[in-house]
Amino acid sequence: MGLYAVDYLAPNAGLEFVASLHEFGFGILKNHPIPQASVESIYAHWLNFFQSTEKYNYRFRSSFDGYFPPEVSETAKGCAERDIKEYFHFYHPWGICPEALRPELIAYRQQANALAEALLGWIEAYSPPEVAVLYHEPLSTMIRGSEQTLLRVLHYPPFQGSEPSQALRAAAHEDINLLTVLPAANEPGLQVLTQAGEWLDVPCDFGYLIVNIGDMLQEASGGYFPSTTHRVINPPPCAANVSRISLPLFLHPRPEVVLSERYTADSYLQERLRELGFK
Repeated sequence: MGLYAVDYLAPNAGLEFVASLHEFGFGILKNHPIPQASVESIYAHWLNFFQSTEKYNYRFRSSFDGYFPPEVSETAKGCAERDIKEYFHFYHPWGICPEALRPELIAYRQQANALAEALLGWIEAYSPPEVAVLYHEPLSTMIRGSEQTLLRVLHYPPFQGSEPSQALRAAAHEDINLLTVLPAANEPGLQVLTQAGEWLDVPCDFGYLIVNIGDMLQEASGGYFPSTTHRVINPPPCAANVSRISLPLFLHPRPEVVLSERYTADSYLQERLRELGFK
């Protein structure tokens, strides 16, 4: 069976959701507690922001919050071309942010973080005993009080026809963090790489919530929950002139959290950042 949306309100939701995370590294929820109206409002307001010149007033600083233009966008490991995107990093309620857009981001971040704690509780509850014993503290408490958690507002701009032929909106990669919570984008394109080596479209009905395992949870679970490779493919010609907005929340543990006998959250993060050339 492929990826499908689990009803958050169903009696067996936790069991089905965690089974999907174990098989695919991804789980999808419908009827979840995050109001769709708030997601739609954020998408609309931030699309206007990315389409304006105001964004250049918020260019990122050494703290890595703020606006990242396309020319400094990420290059996935092993890729020669940068991703075709621009984005805004929102780490803290007091960080760089247009004042008119700040309250919505704060409210969404709080809602998504609270839901993530509940989902981490599900993951722990439905982990096999031999996996659960590996957790050095409850998974849900690992993210409490963390200042490393990142809310990213992503804009994949319309295609102009001059994009490098090998570039993707987001090349194949894995997430470093513990868990990622992502409302379905306004346009399709997200794919996961199956164990059989095939790319599988992630159901992205507007209103779905997509959750995926990060490298840190893979480490903490001894590999039981896989941090699955995923990507965002380029739009078909009929949708090439449409922007795509995405809103991932990357849940990071507190730095001192013990992931395994080999790593704390901080030592793991620093190692990965060095591998990616950020250190």
